[in-house]
Amino acid sequence: MIQPMKLYPYQQTALNAIQQHNKGVVVIPTGGGKTIVMMEDVKGKLLASTLPLTVVIVCPRIMLATQLCSEFEEYLKEFSISISHVHSGETHYHSTTSPGNLKAQNAIVKALNHHHFIFTTYNSLQRVNESGITLDVVYFDEAHHCVKQSNFVGVAQTSASSNAAYFFTATPRVNNTPQSMNNTDVYGQKIVSIPAQELIDVGSIIPPQVEVFEHSHTRTKFNAAYVDSENVIDILSSFDETGTHKVLVAAPSTKVIWEMVSQSDALHRLNEMGYEVLHITSKHGAYIGKKKVSREVFFDTLTDYGNDPDKKFVLMHYSILSEGMNVSGLTHCIVLRNLPMIEMCQTIGRVVRMHRDDRKAIIDGKIAAGQFQFYKKPYGKMIVPVNQGLGKNILRQLQNVVDAVFVKGEFTAT
Repeated sequence: MIQPMKLYPYQQTALNAIQQHNKGVVVIPTGGGKTIVMMEDVKGKLLASTLPLTVVIVCPRIMLATQLCSEFEEYLKEFSISISHVHSGETHYHSTTSPGNLKAQNAIVKALNHHHFIFTTYNSLQRVNESGITLDVVYFDEAHHCVKQSNFVGVAQTSASSNAAYFFTATPRVNNTPQSMNNTDVYGQKIVSIPAQELIDVGSIIPPQVEVFEHSHTRTKFNAAYVDSENVIDILSSFDETGTHKVLVAAPSTKVIWEMVSQSDALHRLNEMGYEVLHITSKHGAYIGKKKVSREVFFDTLTDYGNDPDKKFVLMHYSILSEGMNVSGLTHCIVLRNLPMIEMCQTIGRVVRMHRDDRKAIIDGKIAAGQFQFYKKPYGKMIVPVNQGLGKNILRQLQNVVDAVFVKGEFTAT
């Protein structure tokens, strides 16, 4: 018998709401385990069904599709499922961008009496629509991407044709356009919204702490990679040398990342400081040190490094890891560019995930949720390098974003 997973109370609240609707918006703050809620919901649907189901999971990036696939496959290993990917990325699963091929594959899976799980991106969703297959349930991850004009038509078609559709986001986008997430014809009603403080109170996430790092460099487009390298190294040098720091670096561009690792001595200096360096961009691909690897190898290595209590690493990206990606163990994020409000909220979410030892200590009753003084990781730190004299104003602006999400409640973008 398949035992249900023990959920946090807010996750159970969200799951109950989903089970009472066949369409709707689900707002859960970043780090709140929305994927667990999706997987518990689909598990219930699989158990209740007498026929094989077709399930679609939509997300903004191929890398996230790879991660979600791994999580769903492990979570649902007791079931007979077959997996397809519909995007242009590398994967060892069945993969296609041909609607005809997907339709044929769906027929084969159903003939085997397997459930068919399809992982796709917003860019490739129309290929799923064009296949004409019956969709039993669709989960839209990072659903604020639905409002982009280039995505909306495909999203609206999928929502209308599927038997159930759920839109998960931490940062819903609401405005006066037809694409807005208050368009109930497409998205349904907002069926649940969980405040971030509730997650902190039960020990699901930790509070963020925002800091600025003032420097005296004059940054131009010609020396950007050099200045950013120096700032990253100076910030890391200010950390406690005994700590095992796992640092996400939100770079200003793909070009700067490439110049930092190929034209400056940053890679060598970071290695001397004990840091492994990983970087990933859509243009150049994924690298572990100087070695180019597949996205799947990159993700598996990242998971291993994140779970290794002795591994220090620096992970550089432009925007590919801002949303949805669960990078275990991140302690800090260094932000080298001005971020849009939604991406700022999502980036903060990368570092507010609990240390696994703290989570276990809370579960075992050794410490109480919210006793941050006893946590191994009491907060997620976000650091922004700024020119001297500007720190106070920028810190105030960043703190306003943090307060909007983690103090006042849900953040809604326009």
